[in-house]
Amino acid sequence: MVPLKRRKVSSNVGDNNPEAPNKFPQVVLFLLERKMGASRRAFLSQLGRRKGFQVEELFSESVTHVVSENNSGLEVRTWLDSQGRGQGRTPVHLLDISWYTESMRAGLPVQILDTHKLQEQRTDDAEVVVFCVPSYACQRRTTLENHNTILTDALSLLAENAELSDQEGRSVAFRRAAAVMKALPGAVTGVTQLRGLPCLGEHSLRVIKDILETGASAEVESTKQSERYKALKVLTGIFGVGPKTAERWIREGIHTLQQLQDSGHTLNRAQQAGLQHYDDLNQPVAKAEADAIAEVVERAVVSVSPGAQVTLTGGFRRGKPTGHDVDFLITHPEEGGEDGLMSKVVSRLESQGFLLYQKTTRNSYLESKDGPARPASNMDRFERCFSIFKLHEDEGRGTGHPGTPTGNTAAANSGSPGDSDSRSQIHGGEQRLLVSGEDGGPEETKPAGHRPWRAVRVDLVVSPISQFAFALLGWTGSKLFERELRRWAGHEKTMSLSSHALYDNKQVSESDVRAGDLCSPGAGVHPTVGEKRLKRPDDELLLLLLEQREGYHLEEEGLTQPGGVLLQVT
Repeated sequence: MVPLKRRKVSSNVGDNNPEAPNKFPQVVLFLLERKMGASRRAFLSQLGRRKGFQVEELFSESVTHVVSENNSGLEVRTWLDSQGRGQGRTPVHLLDISWYTESMRAGLPVQILDTHKLQEQRTDDAEVVVFCVPSYACQRRTTLENHNTILTDALSLLAENAELSDQEGRSVAFRRAAAVMKALPGAVTGVTQLRGLPCLGEHSLRVIKDILETGASAEVESTKQSERYKALKVLTGIFGVGPKTAERWIREGIHTLQQLQDSGHTLNRAQQAGLQHYDDLNQPVAKAEADAIAEVVERAVVSVSPGAQVTLTGGFRRGKPTGHDVDFLITHPEEGGEDGLMSKVVSRLESQGFLLYQKTTRNSYLESKDGPARPASNMDRFERCFSIFKLHEDEGRGTGHPGTPTGNTAAANSGSPGDSDSRSQIHGGEQRLLVSGEDGGPEETKPAGHRPWRAVRVDLVVSPISQFAFALLGWTGSKLFERELRRWAGHEKTMSLSSHALYDNKQVSESDVRAGDLCSPGAGVHPTVGEKRLKRPDDELLLLLLEQREGYHLEEEGLTQPGGVLLQVT
């Protein structure tokens, strides 16, 4: 067999890729890769060098012309500032790709016309109001007035979409950006006002810029109209259904509650209750309703354990007028006095007909044989009860007598669909009936099958008194505030904070924590050491954190710690 003759590969590139000598030393070009792409940039750079232009691969002080494609002047200027080449340095021409292509055709730098220049909104720096906020959300005052609602709503929607898609990192990034925008003392009119602000990444800035320039963000509007986003919102609105379960159902073609009901899926007890009371649980809870539930819970707690304390936490403790659920922190002034309290309280509420659903988990903080190690997730490990509470209308209006519910509570608590039509609740049927007003005046309309009560999500959490200060701090929220507070404690104070305890990392290592070699009970942790306990007084350690709550508009409340230290939460 005659071997095939190999084609000779010439190592001489000849005229294929020559780089002519620099013909225009006064012009140093840099092609911005952003939106141009790496391959197109490489091709255009080689083309320029063959024409005798000096085209730099890396940006430097010697660059005189920056060429970009499909970028605005503001975007390129922002990028230029990030390279340390701001307005105070040697001026740089910011040019559109059209100047570059015309120069290539002419074989020399053509005259720069207005059409070649990237348009910038020139603003006198003295007239620009530049905002400044602390890096950590826990160090910012929480304003009751949001001057940038459109921007924060857009960022929050993207954060929610990322969270529903189980992308926690993206969700946190958008929420941090939204928190920064909400903390600003005035309305943002231009991106230049945001220079140097923390937590504003390129993605968030792009969304903000689009809204400021066009009044809307294409990404946000697209997300709103997304069928997947709508389906995730509906399905995760069911109590007991998380993003992963909802995603699995969507892959199976389930996008609505009706499709879920018709699918024949076997739901667990929580999901069944969540589906049955879907409409109620997805309506905001008013402060008056939270106060009514608080009175019921307090009566139940005191009846089974005189001296026990109940604190309303969450958004209502921060002063919010509405919330999506109601959280209570329960403790006893004597260490160990809280043992067995949860089961008694739950039994009491069930016997009174207040609980439509409940699931209790025990305190697992000290269960590990290696000691109270840091939990794998942000959830603390207190004993808690996740419940769906039955709140009567007269109690929600403050006209009833909490603790003595009316109506057929046995039938209500049975969970049977006989109480009301589950599907009509879910889909909000339009059939209505007339009910005479209480004063005998004009009649009001109420839905057919109207019930004199509504379902409300309620969480009960029991904490030992030695950990109560940390638990109260953690359960007051918000979620982002607590995350930032723990980040601040770790980065700035070299401490590890949880809803159970505070560790000084300079004196107590992670291995000490996992080995049970911890600090004193006064600091809220299991006492098993002598030498490695925290050196600072308990009140000083806590005040370092409690002082970060400034501006959260909390009512003052004394927290008595072991040793008689009184802390004021402000």
